[in-house]
Amino acid sequence: MAGREGGRPELQALKLGLVPGEDIDGFWRRVAAVSADWLAGQGAAARDAVLLLPFAQQIAPARRAWLAQGGWQPRITTSRSLASTLAPTALAAPDQLSGDAAIDVFTADRLLADQSWVQPLKRSSARDYRVALARLVDTAQALARAAAQVPPTERPAFLSAAQQRLAALDAGPGLLERALAQVALAWVASDDRQPATDTLFALRPSAWIWLRAGGPDPLAQALLAGDAPALCLDAELDLDQAWLGFTPAAHVEEAVADDFETLAEQTATAVVQHLNAGRRPVALLAQDRVAIRRVRALLARQGVPVHDETGWTLATTPAAAALMALLRAALSGGVVDDWLAWLKSPLTAGWDVGGLNGLESRCRRFGWRQAAQLDAATLPPATGAVWQRARCQLEPLAGGARTLGGWLLGLGQALNGLGSLAEVEGGEALLETLWISRNPWAGSAHEHALAQTRLRPEEFLAWVDDSLEAAQFEPTEEPGTAEVIITPLARAMLRPFGAIVLPGADAATLGPVNPQTGLLADADAAALGLPSLSDRREAEALGFAQLLRAPVLTLLRCAFAGAEPLPPSPLLERLASGRALDRWVDERELLTPRGRPQYRAAATAQGRLPAALSASAIEALRNCPYQFFSRALLGLREADELEQEATKRDYGTWLHAVLKRFHESRDGGDDDAALRAAADAELAWLDAADFLPFTAAFERLRPLYLAWLAEAEARGQSYAAGEVDRDCKPFDAPLDGLLLKGRIDRIDDDRAGQTWLLDYKTGDAKGLKDKVTAKLEDTQLATYALLMGAETGLQAAYLVLDDGKGIALLPHEDVSDTALALRDGLQADLMAMRDGAPLPALGEGKTCDYCEARGLCRKDDWT
Repeated sequence: MAGREGGRPELQALKLGLVPGEDIDGFWRRVAAVSADWLAGQGAAARDAVLLLPFAQQIAPARRAWLAQGGWQPRITTSRSLASTLAPTALAAPDQLSGDAAIDVFTADRLLADQSWVQPLKRSSARDYRVALARLVDTAQALARAAAQVPPTERPAFLSAAQQRLAALDAGPGLLERALAQVALAWVASDDRQPATDTLFALRPSAWIWLRAGGPDPLAQALLAGDAPALCLDAELDLDQAWLGFTPAAHVEEAVADDFETLAEQTATAVVQHLNAGRRPVALLAQDRVAIRRVRALLARQGVPVHDETGWTLATTPAAAALMALLRAALSGGVVDDWLAWLKSPLTAGWDVGGLNGLESRCRRFGWRQAAQLDAATLPPATGAVWQRARCQLEPLAGGARTLGGWLLGLGQALNGLGSLAEVEGGEALLETLWISRNPWAGSAHEHALAQTRLRPEEFLAWVDDSLEAAQFEPTEEPGTAEVIITPLARAMLRPFGAIVLPGADAATLGPVNPQTGLLADADAAALGLPSLSDRREAEALGFAQLLRAPVLTLLRCAFAGAEPLPPSPLLERLASGRALDRWVDERELLTPRGRPQYRAAATAQGRLPAALSASAIEALRNCPYQFFSRALLGLREADELEQEATKRDYGTWLHAVLKRFHESRDGGDDDAALRAAADAELAWLDAADFLPFTAAFERLRPLYLAWLAEAEARGQSYAAGEVDRDCKPFDAPLDGLLLKGRIDRIDDDRAGQTWLLDYKTGDAKGLKDKVTAKLEDTQLATYALLMGAETGLQAAYLVLDDGKGIALLPHEDVSDTALALRDGLQADLMAMRDGAPLPALGEGKTCDYCEARGLCRKDDWT
């Protein structure tokens, strides 16, 4: 046999193409037979040889094939697995690359601390600087991996060539990126530890055998270039030769969906059809993670057991969601929504549920958005106790900057006394990732980072978020019982699947690869031994071609991305080679449900009446009896959103409080200053930046209001009370026990001894003018008058506070007469309701447009 340079045996290569009728088990038997024959020809003992595979998932079928053949087996493994079994990875000392991006970013920050050229970036944009640090770490780790694939004797030359390559580019655009890349290379070169892969180069097997599939493996190629006999079993398939140079073993079928949901339904159906046909297990390729999540949910409905080999980002687990809500509540300004998020999470299992619900209800009712607006002393006992406990629970996280270890200690203390995070999905992995359930080795880079890195609260919050985003979570499932395996495309190669289903075979999902995340240009990455864009594209194409060895390959794709046409993947077009692929057949039966006409809804009170009425309940009864039924009798309420952006409703609530505080604090001095002070005092409970548009509107309104107030007082009208809660029993027997309740915005007196009932409005005056003109259409002021006994001479008006058009007083003439008419009408309606009169859905127009009971009355489905 011809030798290589230096007397080394020549590397041999054998092509393992497709054989008609051969399944995956047959392929592995062929690998075993060819390898055994070659070893015998080399006079190499099989038990001392090493067979390197692309992925660990291929080890089991390879071993079964050798076992069926009989005799000694070689060591069947992957290059990474073999290195980890031969020698542990050396512990990273301080300032050395640890491989943990969340820790290495702090080391990178220290490396750049004395570099003057990076300080302008650090001062100008903290966010851009964090991105630069992340890219520096990513580049350093990639260079370290590339260096580890080079034989130890050739590594100094590799690092020297890399340094020369980067130094030669030290001009032109991208200067900052190249400078950071040089720091990354110097960081790798200064590390005197031996990579675990060095043990592979010291290994002396009787022979190396490498199964090539899915693209090159630089480490395996370097090992095969050693002194031992070496064989490359090339199982690559050229996608462009499908149906020309070879016929795919797989029955390839294609389905085209019009939209995402149809794609998910067809994918789940294809999986179930394969299972029903006895093709097990089925590989479900996670090319489109969004589609896979939906497909998995659909399969769960059918009771199909699924094993997920891909995992998902740790940040998306319930444990991470609960922890981040807790940290945002403690460190990020105290938004009530964050407090409620963690208080409603599994962390508070065992807390008083009634108190928690009461706390949320009051926050929504009063529109409290900031934690500072809540005072345990003013809350109901159960609610106050929950809020006080929550505040105490987060006290360990209060304060300013501290070391990373100090933050993690405080976080651990805050978690004590809460529900076990380890029992929540993703909890154990989270506690390990954040160094809460484990301690770093003494003298390690991790220990140094935890002890020496000082972070402000917002920096610690960002670090936790980045750490969880970078970590992967793989649920502990038993794959032996699963009939469906979710796996990446590359790991599906050469595995004994009964069928492979690939959703997302479109041009946006299959074929394109993301650009480099590090600091190197694509040409530089290729020159330094890192995978280039073309390398990764070719690797995906080669991996896709390996799917043609499966019995059945089902490819599904969307025809549209929204309204835009979405063409098939370039890989799919290369596979088809101008042929039309077989169409996938949907075997589901189309069921046409019987029509169920929906008629106008109606309800009956069945003799029941509410214990109390309010102006809004009366308005609902007059607008739509069914709306009254849902609100007053069923007590249904749509939960208010705790939005962080202030709304006009919030402005109205705030303005009510400002005017009440202003009038009650007037001492005859400067009214303008007093009104400003009242506004500032009420603004203390809000986010000033978020409320800025409304404070600007108030600045325009303030002089207008003071001018109107001066005119009103000159006429003899004066403020008497504000936000007055009143109730009465205005009805005759048998409804004499029914209570009418309400809150009057403002009560004024005038020099004629008359009482004025004012209702503040911040909207347009036109609709209000129409109401007070058609008196019987005005429910609000008539209800106010009833609450005051409908006394003779009582006056009522809307006070329109419009910052653009000024202040308008819209009186409701003879409001007491309207109030008595309203009472009589209500008496008749309520008596009829008590006697079983139907409450039909009569609403139209705006009444229905914003009605929370629209889904209950099924208005949109009426026949």
